[in-house]
Amino acid sequence: MRMFIAAAALSFALVSAATSVPDAPTGFDNKTNGMVDDATHQADQTTFEEVEQLSDGLGPLYNAQSCRECHQNPVSGAASQVTELRVGHQGPEGRFRNPDIPIAHGAEVISGRSLVNDRAICPSGAFPNKEIQERVPESETIRTLRLSVNLLGDGFVEAIADQTLVELSKQQCQSSHGKICGQVLYVPIVEAPGQMGVGRFGWKDQHASLLSFSGDAYLNEMGITNRLQPTEVTSLCNTVAEPNDKLGTDGLSDIDHFARFIRATKAPARDVELAGTASARKGVALFLKIGCATCHVETLTTAATGTKINGGTFTIPAALGSVTLHPWSDFLMHDVGTGDGILQATREHYGQKVFDQMSAYLSKQNFESSRNKIRTAPLWGVRLRPRLMHDGASLTLLDAITRHRDEAGHVVQEFEKLKRPDQDDIIAFLKSL
Repeated sequence: MRMFIAAAALSFALVSAATSVPDAPTGFDNKTNGMVDDATHQADQTTFEEVEQLSDGLGPLYNAQSCRECHQNPVSGAASQVTELRVGHQGPEGRFRNPDIPIAHGAEVISGRSLVNDRAICPSGAFPNKEIQERVPESETIRTLRLSVNLLGDGFVEAIADQTLVELSKQQCQSSHGKICGQVLYVPIVEAPGQMGVGRFGWKDQHASLLSFSGDAYLNEMGITNRLQPTEVTSLCNTVAEPNDKLGTDGLSDIDHFARFIRATKAPARDVELAGTASARKGVALFLKIGCATCHVETLTTAATGTKINGGTFTIPAALGSVTLHPWSDFLMHDVGTGDGILQATREHYGQKVFDQMSAYLSKQNFESSRNKIRTAPLWGVRLRPRLMHDGASLTLLDAITRHRDEAGHVVQEFEKLKRPDQDDIIAFLKSL
């Protein structure tokens, strides 16, 4: 029981340390968090919601035609039920290997990425005999779906100092006597060549920067090349010059507008009515007591206004600096028994040029050890998700809780020891988030 008390003490210590700074604004009203004015935020949201066409460079392989298509519940920037498909196989030496997926009747092979796109722009009138749809070969026996992630409030997450997350990992190891140790991954900041930061975005912590995240998604989810990801997955059926995403009259490209939109969003709001009930109030105390908050950390604080992050490319503005947020996550990688076995595909997420430049640094971190780890899912807004965990396979909060194993196994045992009314109180608390 000592380690569970320590876990609760850690959470309370983080809360106490942050009480002197303001809370991040919350809400689902499509209003700015104060980083920009509402008119600018609305214009950025329009770009975020824009439906891409073939003339814009859509595809040739893609999953969606807009950011909003995968991030909209209940408002743009939130999560959704949309999943993406990732596959691979284990090589003879026991290490994960990305798939080789033939397209165009074997004329070309897509490699270096675990993502399998669900859609393609041809066959079409212009290319009636080009068949480029990706299909999973029988050889790719490691397979998983991954739910789209919530982006609301991620500007505050980006503004958390790297050292805060590093220290949190160390504290977890100490307070749990080595049973829970979040893995910190240093990943390339694509817009700052040669620079790396602590990953916190995506199910595999593949990005530290929202601009890097936006450039990755624009290419790999929509097939739109941009200055950070200038190379198409395939040139077949492609008729639009690269990069597709060009600077506008304001000097910004779409990925700049995407990143600024996300940075200016409010964090997901709690259900005030449910949060005020006796059951939910008791539930949060039990959540802390049994150790859930060791990974699902209640409170974090952003770095000070004026701090340069992302390799010096972004300066934290007043709206994001020294702010308290309540994400109920440590944003670290953990093995909780649900890992999908897919290794982060570094060339896919950072592009060939950055991969070549940074491969020596990446190889030192033993990414292979993260194959079965998943970023701790932030619980803010979880009540709005009917499909849970990274793959959407858990359909109730109880299912999701009891599915946790390995690092979280002892915490689940404590949960299962509780009387059913106490378990219901924890679930009532989660339903208020």
